[in-house]
Amino acid sequence: MIPVGVFNGYFPYTLEETIAKIKAAGFSTVQLDLSFKDIDLSAGNITADKCKRIRNAFRDANLPVCCISAYTNIVHPDLGERKKRIGYLKEILRHARELGSPYVVSETGTFNMKSDWVHDPKNKTRAGYEDALTVITEIVKEASDCGAVFLVENYVNNVIGSVAEVQRLFSDVNHSSLGLLMDPTNYFDNANIDDIDGEINRIFNALADRIRIAHAKDCKRTSKVEEKHVKNLDASEAHTFRGAGDVELPAPGLGSLNYDLYLRRLSEKSPNVPLIVEHVDGESDIPRAKRFVDDKLKLLGV
Repeated sequence: MIPVGVFNGYFPYTLEETIAKIKAAGFSTVQLDLSFKDIDLSAGNITADKCKRIRNAFRDANLPVCCISAYTNIVHPDLGERKKRIGYLKEILRHARELGSPYVVSETGTFNMKSDWVHDPKNKTRAGYEDALTVITEIVKEASDCGAVFLVENYVNNVIGSVAEVQRLFSDVNHSSLGLLMDPTNYFDNANIDDIDGEINRIFNALADRIRIAHAKDCKRTSKVEEKHVKNLDASEAHTFRGAGDVELPAPGLGSLNYDLYLRRLSEKSPNVPLIVEHVDGESDIPRAKRFVDDKLKLLGV
């Protein structure tokens, strides 16, 4: 059966308070954001003792950590800023197993100077891809050296966005320390948002063997907007973002994604993969989102 989890970043509290709220909401796993009100986990401040405290607290609550968030723009066009971001990602990789999971997740980034989420023309050039490939190869080597696995979460506006681009990356970096965070909503733009079922099948036909963790959010066509964020949400930018361009990315059950098809295809080769609820607009929407996902899983028997 597919276990349902959530990002702890939607619960802006101390470690103990956060765990209590996630347990009360009925989740059985968590994607770990390094954000607790009582623990400094910023760059240069991750320690073995802090990791042990966090890992053991989740273990005591019978709430296993399935993966760790390290979302950042790994191809930031400011090379000094890029170095800082990659340095922090590597710091998380080095502490991943101490935090409870070898899996560390980030998107592949954009060369846009103003936003981590908006397209830049360089993203789809050979030079842009080669730059990203060099960075990802370096990150995967770091992951391998410390017994971790780097999970790529592609996004249509990033350097790695389409099915073909993800396939190319895995062909060029064919290593056990590179895996895929499956989120079908991240593949949609104006060109394919009206062919959701076809795109879901293309995704799974090509990439099912690479999946290690999955996400549960939604997608729908919208009027073209440069970038969308939820206001007044005490969470990182990765959790306030709701899409850019012609596709909006709301919480599960609030869009057009064919969840029956998505979950059926997901369960075929990944019958026990953790499925993490995201893009809720706050704690008040979490019960509805979880109920939607649970009901779909029960209907499909997975």
